[in-house]
Amino acid sequence: MDGFERRREQKKKDILQAALSLFLKYGVQKVSVAEIAKEAAVSQVTIYNYFESKDNLVHEVIIFYTDTVWQKYYEEIFESDLSFSEKITKIIFEKKETAEEIHPDFYQYFMKEYANGISYMEKLYTEQVLPKFIELFNEGKAEGLVDPTLSNEAIIFYIQMFKEYFQREDAYEKALPITEDLTKLFFYGIAGNK
Repeated sequence: MDGFERRREQKKKDILQAALSLFLKYGVQKVSVAEIAKEAAVSQVTIYNYFESKDNLVHEVIIFYTDTVWQKYYEEIFESDLSFSEKITKIIFEKKETAEEIHPDFYQYFMKEYANGISYMEKLYTEQVLPKFIELFNEGKAEGLVDPTLSNEAIIFYIQMFKEYFQREDAYEKALPITEDLTKLFFYGIAGNK
């Protein structure tokens, strides 16, 4: 990649980061392209040259955000030397912290993107996230913390039920305030951690 391409990619990343920062804080509806341009230190024309419309920018910001969160999870959980229990605890509490950082309006856009079922997030989930969670549950089985009689197929089915519910139009409104509870239920069941 030559210098021009590197500068172009950096400028695009700066715009995505500026838009993400504003969307997380204020939501999508209340943030104008002019405000994003000011935050990114570019002109509005530059934003339209890169993204054509605010809708396209929102779509690209959601992909950027998804990649950022996944990369952080991947490094902090799946590439770490933490025990299974420590990883699960980190997943539960980081989900809560992540949920608290998201403006409800941006969360709605995010979940609508996810709900379309053929999105970038669906591909990421199928090809990268799900296989890593299966590895994690196998690790839990090896440490005696996940019931070894549970098949990976049953675990995947259970994950799929959660995933399909979250693809419903109304799910995001109900899920955001109870993210921590849902995560605890997922990993520990109704009886809680034994």
